[in-house]
Amino acid sequence: MLAFVLGTLLLLQKKGTVLHRLVGKFFMVLMLLTALIALCMPAQIGPTLLGHFGFIHLFCLLIFYAVPSAYFAIRQGNLAKHKANLIGVYVGGLLIAGAFAFLPGRLLHSWLF
Repeated sequence: MLAFVLGTLLLLQKKGTVLHRLVGKFFMVLMLLTALIALCMPAQIGPTLLGHFGFIHLFCLLIFYAVPSAYFAIRQGNLAKHKANLIGVYVGGLLIAGAFAFLPGRLLHSWLF
């Protein structure tokens, strides 16, 4: 939830400021930790691979690729790649995966409701 709030703030605030950089680094770490934790949670709906991984775990791969890629892109001055990767993280990793994670029958849905 904190990554969602921070990601939203990052999208809305002025880019390139010290605050943007600091919050952005924290956001990236949160997203990587969230993806790592999500890999430990077994899929409970739909087909699984090895009795554990489901389609929703594919979003973890998105995060593990896009977050480091965005970090290195901005370090190299490639603003377009940085922006595209992090919008992909926000939309794919938070909005889409988050929507699926809160569907009835899923663990997070049972925790929240």
